[in-house]
Order: sequence, then structure tokens, then C-alpha cells
Amino acid sequence: MIKSIEMFTRWLATEKGYSAHTVSGYQRDLLEFQNNRNNIGKRGKKGPQQDQTAPNVSPDDISSADVRKFIVSLHGRNSAATVARKISALRSFFRFAQRRKLLNSDPLAGIVGPKIGRFIPVFLTVDETFALLEAPGEKDTYALRDRAILELLYSTGMRVSELVSRTLVDLDFAEGVLTVRGKGKKERLVPVGRPAIEAVRAWLPQRLQLIEQRAGRGRAVEKEALFLNGRGSRLSSRSVERLVKAYGEQAGITQTVTPHALRHSFATHLLEMGADLRSVQELLGHASLSTTQRYTHLTLDHLADVYDKSHPLSIEEIK
Repeated sequence: MIKSIEMFTRWLATEKGYSAHTVSGYQRDLLEFQNNRNNIGKRGKKGPQQDQTAPNVSPDDISSADVRKFIVSLHGRNSAATVARKISALRSFFRFAQRRKLLNSDPLAGIVGPKIGRFIPVFLTVDETFALLEAPGEKDTYALRDRAILELLYSTGMRVSELVSRTLVDLDFAEGVLTVRGKGKKERLVPVGRPAIEAVRAWLPQRLQLIEQRAGRGRAVEKEALFLNGRGSRLSSRSVERLVKAYGEQAGITQTVTPHALRHSFATHLLEMGADLRSVQELLGHASLSTTQRYTHLTLDHLADVYDKSHPLSIEEIK
């Protein structure tokens, strides 16, 4: 099964275009299943590791009983969402194995995963968002860069991984459009608002200065990256997450602010202002409309709140 897992993860990376992080997650879940089946799982901080002495079975040797045993072992030490994710990894692997004629029947057939509670995206109010965008000040060394990052995240709804992988040529300043390559290396064009465009323009001189300083130290120069760290190399997702959180605290926002919270805010605010769901799906780069539909309950809550406060025959008015 080890060779089959390697084939599968290679296929995910090369043909499906999944990120290294996502591929690694699939691999960990499949190796955990393999270890559980052979009853030699070794657990540590880095997750289950494959013992090379384990018998290497083929996918066709796996039975429904093996899968059920694995799922039972997960309960009690994993959340329902984690269990569902591991089952999803197995399902994808078994479908791949069937297409490659490595498996005659699906061991997961008839097995239902745990029910997961409705996901409620964390988002900021419009006032909180504006406070966050204004948070970078004169005392912040990279205030111009950080303001551009915050403006661009909110203006486009990009994932943080999409933001840090952007190059300068991806942004068309004249047309106000950004080329984004999302999951599966799918490309989409996203409009960029004027405040974000101007914020990026303001950051460019400091960006050039960092590039020149790095070149002066005899280091390899990252000329293409849109956002750089203090050493003149491409900014990482972790660094963006840290700065967004810090500015959220600086702005006095009580909840923890993440880049993904800005993505959720982007979608929620668009829908509240009347944007149609299909357009928001395209802007976010969601493959399925059902993924975008999780935001609709937020807009319904907003409409209900407006109704309660405004309609003369609302419950609030009757009270």
C-alpha cells in the first residue's frame, strides 16, 4: 500500500495541483490508516510514522472491517471534523485506486462519516474592518507594506497562501485587476479597489529599497515577489498571520483576527450589499457553490436584524 500511497500523493501534486501542505496531510492520514491496520501505529508530535517492518499490503487487501476499525479508533481522541477529514482522505485514495485498477470494490461503500455542526465563518463588522485597515501607523517599521497587505486581503478576499505567492506583475495597476492562482493552480481574475491599489503603490519604494539592500549583501534577490520581509526575501504565510493578528489587537478588536477572517468579511459584506452568490463564488475561487452558501445564513441573520429594527410590525416593535 505504501507504493500506492506514493502514486496517489504524486498524482495529487502533479495532476491535481494540490499544495505541498495539503498533499502532506493526505499522506499522514493514509499512513495512519496503514499503521492502524497493522496495529503498529507510532504516535508523536509529528503524527503517525510508517514502520518499515510493516507488511506492505495492496489496496485490494483492505476490507470494510479494516476501515470500520480505524474509524472506531479515531473517536474519543479526534473531533468530528478531523474524523470526517480522515475518512475523506481514504475515500479519495480508494477512488484513485479503483481508477488505476488497484482496487475492485470500495471498502468505504456504505460507511457514513460523523455529522459535523454547521460551520460559522468568523468575520468582522464593517467598522472593525475599517479600524483594522487604519491600524498600521508611523511607529510600525513596515506600515506601508502592512497596510497594502490588509487592504489587498480585504479588497480581493484572497487566501493568505494566494497573497504571499503573488508577484508584482500579477497586479494590473491600470485596470485594477489581480491575477490569482488558487487551489489546484486554477487561475482567476479579481477586481482590486482603488484604496488597495494606492496602498500597494505606496509600498513599492520601500520594497525596492529592501531588494537593493539584499543585493548589496550579496544575497539572492527576490525581484518578483510582491511582498517582502525585512531581509528582502518573500514574506511567509505565518508572518502575514502574525501581523494581521497583531494589528487586530492594536485596533481593539476583541476576537482574534486572521487573514481568513478578512476573507470571510469580504464575502459576507458583499452578500450583505446585494452581490449574488455565483459572483462571490467566482471571486473567492470556490469550486463548488455549496462552499460559498455557508455565508448565506450570515446575510439572513443580518436581514432579520434589519427587519426587527425597522419593520413597524416586527417583534421588537411590538414589545
